[in-house]
Amino acid sequence: MPEKHLSTQFDSELSAVSSRVLELGGLVESQIIRAIMALSQFSVELANEVTATEARVNAMEVDIDRELSSIIARRQPTARDLRLLIAISKTTANLERVGDEAEKIARMVRSIINSGAPRSLPSLELRVAADLASGLLRKALDAFARLDTTAAVSILKEDDQIDQEFDGFVRKLITYMMEDPRMISPSLDLLFLAKAIERIGDHAKNIAEFIIYVVKGADVRHTPMDHIESVVK
Repeated sequence: MPEKHLSTQFDSELSAVSSRVLELGGLVESQIIRAIMALSQFSVELANEVTATEARVNAMEVDIDRELSSIIARRQPTARDLRLLIAISKTTANLERVGDEAEKIARMVRSIINSGAPRSLPSLELRVAADLASGLLRKALDAFARLDTTAAVSILKEDDQIDQEFDGFVRKLITYMMEDPRMISPSLDLLFLAKAIERIGDHAKNIAEFIIYVVKGADVRHTPMDHIESVVK
């Protein structure tokens, strides 16, 4: 992923830590998939699998941060290399938080099941937003592996679709609760679950912004899309 250096050992270290980030990304992506399957199937077993994976995600985050600290201390990188290492650190933190959101979804699923709420709850309608969020994370990891700024811009635009799905689901859920007040408690669980899905999209968006930071040296957080596109061109 990074440019070649005079030190092949440095190249090897950068490649290794980048691979670890992608491995972590794959792990949290599998958490998301299991969490949504747990919701669609009302499966406590799948929800428990998501929770059981959380410790491994946390351990990987700590290991990657330790390796980054070692590389910075020994290599004293400058310019793009330093930006890459910073971006890797921030990407790792975002991936760990994606794992937290997946665990939150699993927790809400268990709560819904334990409440004895009927399967008529509009949980399957969350699949669209969940698939968008999971797909966006996958695209962000692929763009990170290639340091593809064009793909990064596309990801930033796609995040708006997840926000729209979330807003639409909230309106639908409010109507559902008004029609049957007995379902207010499990419906609130679904609301928090939907928010967790939206946050996954936000973390994918953050990763895309770090890609632009590495390649262009520009911090594009909290900036208008037209400015971001001008930076990338």
